[in-house]
Amino acid sequence: MRMKQLFSSLVVGVSAVVALSSAHAADMTGAGSSFMYPIAAKWADMYKSATGNGLNYQSVGSGAGIKQIKAKTVDFGASDKPLSAAELDAEGLMQFPAIMGGVVAVVNLEGVKPGQLKMTGAVIGDIYLGKITKWNDAAIAALNPGVKLPSEEITVVHRADGSGTTFLFTDFLSKTNAEFKTKIGADAAVKWAVGVGGKGNEGVAANVQRIKGSIGYVEWAYAKKNKMAHTQLKNKDGNFLQPDDEFFKAAAANADWAKTPGFAVVLTDQPGKSAWPITGATFVLMHKAQADAAKGKEVVKFFDWSFKNGAAAATALDYVPMPPSVVKLIEDAWKANLKDATGKAIY
Repeated sequence: MRMKQLFSSLVVGVSAVVALSSAHAADMTGAGSSFMYPIAAKWADMYKSATGNGLNYQSVGSGAGIKQIKAKTVDFGASDKPLSAAELDAEGLMQFPAIMGGVVAVVNLEGVKPGQLKMTGAVIGDIYLGKITKWNDAAIAALNPGVKLPSEEITVVHRADGSGTTFLFTDFLSKTNAEFKTKIGADAAVKWAVGVGGKGNEGVAANVQRIKGSIGYVEWAYAKKNKMAHTQLKNKDGNFLQPDDEFFKAAAANADWAKTPGFAVVLTDQPGKSAWPITGATFVLMHKAQADAAKGKEVVKFFDWSFKNGAAAATALDYVPMPPSVVKLIEDAWKANLKDATGKAIY
């Protein structure tokens, strides 16, 4: 089964620092998005085998990744919430999309099978607002005729750290639930109305698996890897969908990467009958002025190699690889923005 190939280092509940290869002085360092971690680890393993060069990536969440790249303690950061052009300029950073994928709602509900439960952004928003507190609430029951829903209390699980996955999830809820938008809003870190927190996609997955009657949100690879019960979601066109990389691709089909400053495309709640409603990209952040040009070149070589050799591995983990046309735009951005100490392009 292809998800069983998801390297043994992906351990639910552990979201601290995970070395993707045996660390040595020449290894690249990166930090941030846990959404990206499964494919980052796979690519790192493949790249190490092909080139002998390693990557040490910390799956610490997008917020921490942004802080670390700003502080220049890593060679690149990774965030599922794109930075604005103004923030990039202020910090001397550039960003580019590395991978796309989907976020899913997951539940721990006795008798409910993966993909059986139907949910909408409006209903999930009310659950996360603390307005819907029991699984047999009329609003959930109306979406799920014939499904035996228990009368037990709902335990809400959310991220405890600054998280791009949270940004994508709350952005979707803000677009589909007006009260959620007003009271909670869309951001990488929000003031939650109810619930318990988990660190990283790993921590949320662990809490949902542990707590009966819970609901949470994770990147799709984590849900599949851990055999979690995901829900169907209603998209902008009114269709209930099961998560699938073809539906993630459909959501990305309208993305205008070329005309969006800093590639800062948000893919939630996209139109289209097959568009998965919580789709997003992970953005890699690098300093335009590379103090260590050799390290900067190696980071670019790693992603360039991964774009050209890692698409099948990404698809196997249910991510969406960046299309060749977008990779060309990224290469042009590397040439234009990434310079060594003398001002010479490193790519």
